[in-house]
Amino acid sequence: MLMLGCKPPGRHTEQHDVFFGIGSSLNELVPQIKAFWPEPDKIHIDAWREVTAVDSFEVKIIEKDTDHIGTTEPTNKLFFINLGGYQENKFEEQHYVVLTVKTDRALAFKEAKETLFFKHNHFEGASSHIDDKYGIDVDDLYQIEEILSPALKEQYTIELVPAAGLAEDPISLGYLKLSSLA
Repeated sequence: MLMLGCKPPGRHTEQHDVFFGIGSSLNELVPQIKAFWPEPDKIHIDAWREVTAVDSFEVKIIEKDTDHIGTTEPTNKLFFINLGGYQENKFEEQHYVVLTVKTDRALAFKEAKETLFFKHNHFEGASSHIDDKYGIDVDDLYQIEEILSPALKEQYTIELVPAAGLAEDPISLGYLKLSSLA
């Protein structure tokens, strides 16, 4: 999971997006990132996390041609939620990213609405929200497997294995030019 940044031509401020890819290093992700972002020469990485543990589940990436993939739909799914909210007298929208393992979108949406961020980043006339969500409808929450590139979806699946005592994934922060990885 990476937070990509770029100042596209004609823009006054840096733009950001969250990218999910599969690889054993940041270098391996460079071709996937360039296919994802329309301005590949100017991209940088602001944050990254190797996702290995979420909500007491070990996250495993499995090649689809292996024998231990079941034929039934997994009960638990990995969801990405981008919360947005406002603080009085701040000329910006605050964001908070949530990764969660739930059985369905409704439970993921419910968890997002229970976060401290959702409850405390709003004031009258400027409610916190789940980006791209303006009501109780939950169709736009992202299941990670849905937002992977078509090539990755064909090759891999995500397996979520219950596990106790998992360490939190470290989050790396800092400005890293994509060109320095290639």
